[in-house]
Amino acid sequence: MSVKFRRPLLLASGALLAVAAVAVPVVVGTASADPASANQPRIVGGNKASLSDHPYAVFLTDGGGNQFCGAVIVSSTAVATAAHCAKAVSKQDIRVVAGREDKRTDDGQVLGVSKVWIDKSYSDPTRGGDVAVLTVRGQFDYRPAKLPGNADARLYSEGTEATVLGWGRVADGGARSDYLRSAQVPVVSDSECRSDYDVYDQKTMVCAGYREGGIDACQGDSGGPLVVGDTLIGIVSFGDGCGKAGKPGVYTRVSEYVDDIEAQAKPRTLFP
Repeated sequence: MSVKFRRPLLLASGALLAVAAVAVPVVVGTASADPASANQPRIVGGNKASLSDHPYAVFLTDGGGNQFCGAVIVSSTAVATAAHCAKAVSKQDIRVVAGREDKRTDDGQVLGVSKVWIDKSYSDPTRGGDVAVLTVRGQFDYRPAKLPGNADARLYSEGTEATVLGWGRVADGGARSDYLRSAQVPVVSDSECRSDYDVYDQKTMVCAGYREGGIDACQGDSGGPLVVGDTLIGIVSFGDGCGKAGKPGVYTRVSEYVDDIEAQAKPRTLFP
């Protein structure tokens, strides 16, 4: 099995960061001119999406302004993303871009990052803990996604229709998307996902996708949100190809990390 993270090769701080492109159900130049975006994927089998419906969907850029991952607003001062995205670029070079559907425009906000929290158990996406929280310099003008509570366990039930969002590739090995895209994918049972991936951990991961494939997240979508309504249930993590039959996308199970995300995302107070 060729498991890939959902983000491209990046040139960060002069060092080549070799990170494979993870195939996961998710929405959403030339290689010589833009080495980061050349291997960037977008959602396979999806459609153009609107930030008016999903204002919490954001993307991350490196020091050169290249989009390399997705993320999701979880408070007025923080976003959640994949740990492998947070580790890919140094804190001082990460920028969070909010309110920009079309990456070619100057719409929305571009905020630097003041703090990076990565789950202490993380070592590799296939071993779980693929979650991070980035605290930004400033505040977002856009509403956050909702985090799942105790009453939301049903959202992880087999067959639940979820939406994955991103600016990654629209095909395995294809071109990147300039626009935010989305795709509808059903949650897959733990037993089925375990048969598809021997590394699957039902405590820290959740799968979504169609048995026949065709709709999935792709390179460049890592760190982006999987939502049911406006409730964040997953973060794009890894997969085998993009939209491959019998290989659904694997997401970080957000319900397992809610307490940590809430603690890290708590808006800063300037005065005691």
